[in-house]
Amino acid sequence: MKRKLEVSELIFKIVSYTLLTVFALGCLYPFLYAVSASISGRHAVDYGEVVLFPKDIQFDAFRRMFNDNMFWNSYSNTLFLTVFGTVWALGVSILGAYALSKKRLLFRKVFNFYLVFTMWFSAGIVPQYLNYLATKKVFNSMGIMDDKWLVVIAMGMAAMNIILLRNAFENVPSEIEEAAIVDGATEFGVLSKVFIPMSKSTIATVALFFAISRWNGYFWARQMISNSHEHPLQVFIRLTLEDYTNSETMAGWNETYASDSVIYALIVCSIVPILIIYPFIQKYFAKGTNAGGVKE
Repeated sequence: MKRKLEVSELIFKIVSYTLLTVFALGCLYPFLYAVSASISGRHAVDYGEVVLFPKDIQFDAFRRMFNDNMFWNSYSNTLFLTVFGTVWALGVSILGAYALSKKRLLFRKVFNFYLVFTMWFSAGIVPQYLNYLATKKVFNSMGIMDDKWLVVIAMGMAAMNIILLRNAFENVPSEIEEAAIVDGATEFGVLSKVFIPMSKSTIATVALFFAISRWNGYFWARQMISNSHEHPLQVFIRLTLEDYTNSETMAGWNETYASDSVIYALIVCSIVPILIIYPFIQKYFAKGTNAGGVKE
C-alpha cells in the first residue's frame, strides 16, 4: 500500500516537476525555433514572425545546403575528427587511468597530483598553441601533412575523464584481478578482459564526453587547420555565418528563403547526429558518472 504524501512533500514535488518542465522546455525551444526558421519563408524569418511553428513552409534552404559540396566535405571532416579523436583520446585515457589506479606504480601519488594540478591551474592558450606548433613540426617531418591528424593527436588528453576512469578502475575488486593473474592473464589481458568489461558504463560516458567535445570542436580546428577543404562542420558554419551577414556579399540576395534559414539548417544538421546517438548512451550516463566520480 502506497504511503500518503505529506503536504510538504506534495508541494516539493509539484515545485520540482514544474521547474524541471520549464527548464526542459527552455532547453528544447532553441532547437524547435531553429527547425522552424530553417523551413520558413523569407518574409516570416526576416520580420520575426516565426516564434514556434514554421510559416510559409519551404525546404529551399536545406536544398541549397545539400547541394553545397563544401558542406558534405566539412561533415566528413567532422566525422573523421569525432571518430578518430574519440578512439585515440579514449585509448590514451584508459591506459593512463589503468596505470594510475595501481598502487604499485612508482611515483603514483606524484603523477596523480600533476594530473589534478592541471585542472586547478590551466597553462593558457599560448602554451597550448606552442604545443600545437611543435606537434605540427613533428608531423611534417614525418611526412604527415593532413592537419586533421594534428587536432586528433594533440587533443588526446583530458584530466577529468582520466580521473573518472581511474576511480572506476579502482572500484574493481582486487580478488578478480588476482584470479585472472593466477589463470595466466597478462597485464593487457587483465585490462581488456577484467577492467574494461567491468567499467563499461564509465567508459561509455567518457566516450560520450570525448565525442561531443570533438564534434563541437571549433577553436583549435580554426586556428590549426589552414586548408579550407579540411575544415570541420563547426568552422564551416562560422565561415558561412560570416559570409551571410556581410552586407556586401548579401547585396544581391533575392531567394525565396532568408539567409538566416541556411544558417539554421546547418545548425539543425549539426545537432541531429548527437540527438540520435545520445539516447543509446544515456542509460550508461548516470551509472558511469557515479561509478567514476565516487572513490571507495
